[in-house]
Amino acid sequence: MDNNSAENARKAGLSRKTNETDIALSLAVDGSGVSELETDVPFLNHMLDLFTKHGQFDLSVQAKGDIEIDDHHTVEDIGICLGQALREALGDKKGIKRYANVFIPMDEALAQVVIDISNRPHFEYRAQYPSQQVGSFSTELVHEFLWKFALEARITLHVIVHYGSNTHHMIEAVFKALGRALDEATMIDPRVKGVPSTKGVL
Repeated sequence: MDNNSAENARKAGLSRKTNETDIALSLAVDGSGVSELETDVPFLNHMLDLFTKHGQFDLSVQAKGDIEIDDHHTVEDIGICLGQALREALGDKKGIKRYANVFIPMDEALAQVVIDISNRPHFEYRAQYPSQQVGSFSTELVHEFLWKFALEARITLHVIVHYGSNTHHMIEAVFKALGRALDEATMIDPRVKGVPSTKGVL
């Protein structure tokens, strides 16, 4: 397998327009940590920028949504689009490491993200935040984003916030860990021949 060719091809772009949101998103798995983010949810912009930088992806998102109701639809639909783009970008998944387990500290907070790029969508989430809001952002939307991302990417995703006292720090640690775990799990391992599964397919 020509790993360079495989890596260069690992990108995808898509759009999604509903009565609630209008989103255009592109993702390059093998990027340089560059983000171009224009959404109506500033806190999500910040988290996606961290995700992109720590995952060494290139990510572009332009999103408009019905934030006059709340941020829910916009956050959810961006998670859907990002998951779909990742799944498309990885293609047949030949040569990838597949698994990753990453701990990230953010001052007093510690988050762990464990990933299996399995083609079996599953999400486990263990986090209790001191506050229900960070600015105008509802912390329950972190679960909504991550669950829809895992579902559409068809990955097994476990997210555990072990402890923390600052809600912003705790969520920031999650997104940094997600970026680094995905970077590791999607990395091409020259020792892997074909798909890293005894089934022969992912």
